[in-house]
Amino acid sequence: MKNSIALNQNNLKTIANRIPSPNYARNELKAGMVHVGVGGFHRAHQAYYTHKLQEKAFSPEWGICGIGLRKGDQKIHDVLRKQDGLYTLIVKHPDGKIEPQVIGSIIDFNLGIESADPVVDKMAQHDNKIVSLTITEGGYNFNPSTGEFDFENPDIQHELKDPGRPKTIYGFLTAALKKRCDSGLPAFTVMSCDNIQHNGDVARDMLLSFAQKQDKDLAFWIEKEECFPNSMVDRITPVTNQSDIDYLEESVGIKDEWPVTCEPFIQWVVEDNFSNGRPEFEKGGVQFVPDVKPYEKMKLRLLNAGHSVLGILGAIHGHKTINGCMEDNTFVTYLRRFMDEKATPILDELEGIDLNSYKDSLQERFANPNIKDSVSRICSESSAKLPKFLIATLQENLDSGGSIQYATLVIAAWCYYSDKGTDKNGQPIEIIDAMAAELKQKAQQTKADTLAFIKQDSLFGDLSKNERFVKCYSDFVQQIYKDGNIKALMQTMI
Repeated sequence: MKNSIALNQNNLKTIANRIPSPNYARNELKAGMVHVGVGGFHRAHQAYYTHKLQEKAFSPEWGICGIGLRKGDQKIHDVLRKQDGLYTLIVKHPDGKIEPQVIGSIIDFNLGIESADPVVDKMAQHDNKIVSLTITEGGYNFNPSTGEFDFENPDIQHELKDPGRPKTIYGFLTAALKKRCDSGLPAFTVMSCDNIQHNGDVARDMLLSFAQKQDKDLAFWIEKEECFPNSMVDRITPVTNQSDIDYLEESVGIKDEWPVTCEPFIQWVVEDNFSNGRPEFEKGGVQFVPDVKPYEKMKLRLLNAGHSVLGILGAIHGHKTINGCMEDNTFVTYLRRFMDEKATPILDELEGIDLNSYKDSLQERFANPNIKDSVSRICSESSAKLPKFLIATLQENLDSGGSIQYATLVIAAWCYYSDKGTDKNGQPIEIIDAMAAELKQKAQQTKADTLAFIKQDSLFGDLSKNERFVKCYSDFVQQIYKDGNIKALMQTMI
């Protein structure tokens, strides 16, 4: 489109004539929340809900300051600074409808890469009442098998010796909380928005474990004063690609260097447990409840585990996207049987939820042809995800005598996936995992020792000692390694 314009505050009035844009006084917003890990999901979810709140009931004390602690955060920092915190959210419906809108809830962005001071000071300032997190499962620094804090992490050891130069989220949080404690300010809330079961409890336990080693008096104050609400978050948010950027410029006339795409579905269930006040997110559709656990378990064991089922099996078969998997009837049938026979029987009672309707909605969302979520993104960091999404359910079914076949095949396929790194057509699979080298090393020992891959206790606990699981796993591994035809094996089970 001719006359395309750059997305920034000065151009916002003109842009508002083209697509929905903030109708509130952004210059009056203060950063009442700082958010660590400003990725696509945060911008499609919490930042969107905050934007929605501002439009419905302007609350100037609840703007967002983004925080980046890794070198990889430099780009999003630079883009959002250039665009005055503004970005375009592109909602893609299954019927092809596309709804772009400009989101204005992020008003600042600080990096803690070269110096920790800007981040620590921002967290510690009086206006800030919440530190929210999307740092991925791996960012919580716990052993996935034992749940214990990993004090062997070199960055953690560095922080214990030199608290003034933090590197991990725990070093930054304790440094900021110490400043607040010393200044007589109340503690802020730590609000996890990651896909971890009992995410608030995990954040609390890990922070206290760290703080007790670093400063026992501070740890006592944190334990007494600080709240860590559990939450369940949901919105499928694929990686932004060049076609999304081109769409905005060519069809809408807006130059946005890093828009976000997402599905129309969105959900946020939060435990109403805050240290120092909170936004009235319920005005924007957030559900506050006394206990989030049944809802987050439902989501983790159905949506997140279902995604991993499609991702691991789809990668080996050669499907590139999740909706591509859902165009294959074998994968659709397998997914539904996994959800019905493995996941549903171990869920808790869910007030107000029709599970069959929820599972139907998941299938519709996975099949959205306009989202095209890549299997490589879904499979990324499987070593951090699968213990919580899949292996925990598998263990519950073993304990109760329930179905284990469908999940066990995914574990066997994960071994093959980690070993070969190619699909059935010989095409390379993009594997993104902090443990990729270790996973490959163990998987490559499979021919000599069928159980080598599952003897990684930090991931699988004592599954390698469970006779029922070992027999099922061994049978599947031998069949997969025979010809790599995962689809044929899936078809024998459905």
